[in-house]
Amino acid sequence: MANGSRQAAWEFFGAELKRRREDAGFTQVELGTRVFVSGGYIGQFEQAIRKPQLDVAQRIDEALRSDGIFERLCRKLIDDRRYADYFAKAAELEALATSIAEFAPTLMPGLLQTPAYARAVTLAMNPLAHEEYIEEKVSGRIERARILKDVTRPVYWVILHENVLRVPVGGPTVMAEQLEHVAALAEARTMVLQVLPNSAGAYALMNGMVVLMEFEDAPPTAYTEAVYSGNLLDDPAVVKHTHSAYDLLRAAALSPEASLGLIESAAKDHRRCASTT
Repeated sequence: MANGSRQAAWEFFGAELKRRREDAGFTQVELGTRVFVSGGYIGQFEQAIRKPQLDVAQRIDEALRSDGIFERLCRKLIDDRRYADYFAKAAELEALATSIAEFAPTLMPGLLQTPAYARAVTLAMNPLAHEEYIEEKVSGRIERARILKDVTRPVYWVILHENVLRVPVGGPTVMAEQLEHVAALAEARTMVLQVLPNSAGAYALMNGMVVLMEFEDAPPTAYTEAVYSGNLLDDPAVVKHTHSAYDLLRAAALSPEASLGLIESAAKDHRRCASTT
């Protein structure tokens, strides 16, 4: 489903939710109470600003006695081939998070990738794939990044290992543009950005990337990823331990100001490399 038609479908979901809620005589707060989310979330579902999780859609059906229509719509809309099966649930939660803290040891996070960078990564992993497949995956990355532009955007904290800045993914020109894009987002105060320098040596979470997510009406969760696999962690003790490891990374990383300077310097290095090739 193309981005435009998918958004239109979510808008239909929201309009239908509003109509049926009003027919049932519920305010947004009253319906939210029945399905264990805030009234503000119901309003955001109705405006297609946020997308409900499947279990919330199921509870809406129960509260409004809507014969499963919202569950069916939700299942259809979240069955999205743009995301790997192991990441689809994490992408759904990411769109609902009020706070996201991410550590990227090797690749630029999907929320920050430019189309050219995302394309280079996808091609490297799928060198024989059809163009339609490549475009589908790239569009999924770019669509995800819309949450950083929303009025209700999450608080976003990202730590990049210096390796992410140095490997010329897509070539020096693509890499320079990618780093310039990240620098612009940081300067616009879209996120808090830190870089963990190579000189830091051994560090917490050396075993891989992690995304920590917090929500208004649900317990926090963490997502980790390995080769062709991903894990959502919701055990409170494990999530707490992962938060502690992330705090150690924050302490070891450069300050946001020094991090921005390093990113801008790396972008210039890639530009110089591009001009000599």
